[in-house]
Amino acid sequence: MTPLPLPAGITSRMIPGINGLDMHLLEAGDPAHPCLLLLHGFPELAFSWRKVMLPLAALGYHVIAPDQRGYGRTTGWSDSYDGDLAPFRLFNLVRDMLGLLHAVGRGHVEAVIGHDFGSPVAAWCALLRPDVFRAVALMSSPFTGPPSIGRPRPARDIHADLLALPRPRQHYQWYYSTPAANAAMMNAPQGLPAFLRAYYHHKSADWPANRPYRLAGWTAEALAELPTYYVMNADQDMAATVAAEMPTAAQIASNTWLPEADLAAYAAEYGRTGFQGGLQWYRCRTTGRFEAELELFSGRAIAVPCCFISGASDWGIQQSPGALEEMQGTSCTDLRFIELIPGAGHWVQQEQPEAVVRHLGRFLAGLASDGKFHL
Repeated sequence: MTPLPLPAGITSRMIPGINGLDMHLLEAGDPAHPCLLLLHGFPELAFSWRKVMLPLAALGYHVIAPDQRGYGRTTGWSDSYDGDLAPFRLFNLVRDMLGLLHAVGRGHVEAVIGHDFGSPVAAWCALLRPDVFRAVALMSSPFTGPPSIGRPRPARDIHADLLALPRPRQHYQWYYSTPAANAAMMNAPQGLPAFLRAYYHHKSADWPANRPYRLAGWTAEALAELPTYYVMNADQDMAATVAAEMPTAAQIASNTWLPEADLAAYAAEYGRTGFQGGLQWYRCRTTGRFEAELELFSGRAIAVPCCFISGASDWGIQQSPGALEEMQGTSCTDLRFIELIPGAGHWVQQEQPEAVVRHLGRFLAGLASDGKFHL
C-alpha cells in the first residue's frame, strides 16, 4: 500500500494476533516513556491524530494510535452487512485495546484519549479497566454513563415523529444502520474524494452555520434544529446531504487543516476498505442488541481523572440534549475541566491541534502533580 503522508518522526507498523486482528499502529516518541493511547472516530483513522502525536511525544510520552476494528489498514474484521455484529460491540472494542497494549508490552497507559466514536470506546476503557486506563480525555462526544436497568420505553417513536414533520427527516445514526448507506457513500455521484471533502467541511468550523446551542429535548421538533449531517432530509442520503455544502475551490485552496494530500490519504483508505466496518459500530447502538451487557455497569461512573475537549463550533456536544450536563453531574466523578476550543468544529484535533495539545498537556501535567504518575 502507498505510504501514508505522515510527518517525519511518526512511524507505522502492523501488529498481528490482537483479538483476531492484525492491527495497524502509528507511533511517536520514546517507547521507554509513559504511554498515551489515541482512539479515532468516524470517518477517521489513526492518521487523524497526525498533527498532535509529535507534540504530545515532545511532552515526554510514547504516543500510539491504532486503526480500530473496521478501519484503515487493520485487518481481520468482516465488512458483511449480514455478518456478526458482536465483534464491533463496545466490550470487544475495549478488548481490542487491551490486546494491543499487551502486544506492545504495556501494562497500562497514563491516559486514553478518544475522539468522536473513539470517545465512548475510551470512556468504556476507563470504566471497565481503570487499573489499565488510568485517565481519560474525551473529545467531541460527551459520555452519559452506562444505560440504566429498567429504563421506561419512550412514549413516542422518535423516528416516526421525525418522518411526520412538515419536512420529513431521518436521524443519521439510523440512516448509517441501513443496508444502503455504505454503497451510497462509496458510489457518491460527486466521487469519493468530493464526498469526504464536503462531509469534513460541513462539520467543521469553516461551515458558518455551525453555532451549537442546547436543544430543548429529545423530540422531533428539537432534533430538527440540528444541521442536516445529523438529522437528514428523509428523501436524501448522506452523499446528497453534504453535496449541498461542498466548499468552493477558493475555500478548498485556503484550507490549511485538511490539504489535498491529506484528503487523498483518507479517500485512498476508504476507497479500499469502504465504510461498513465503521458503520457496524452504529448498528450495535441502534439495534440495542448489546444494551443488556452494558447495563451490568448501570449506576457506575468513570472514577479516573477525566477531561472533555471539543470545538466550540461542534454540534456533537449538543446532539444528545443534556449529555454534557450529565457528564458533569454523574457520569464522571473526577472531571477536571471542559474546554470548547474557538475556531474548531467537529474535527478538533485536526482543525486546532496546537490548542488540543495545550489542553491535553495541562490535563497530563495535573495528573503528574497529583502523583498519578511520574515523568
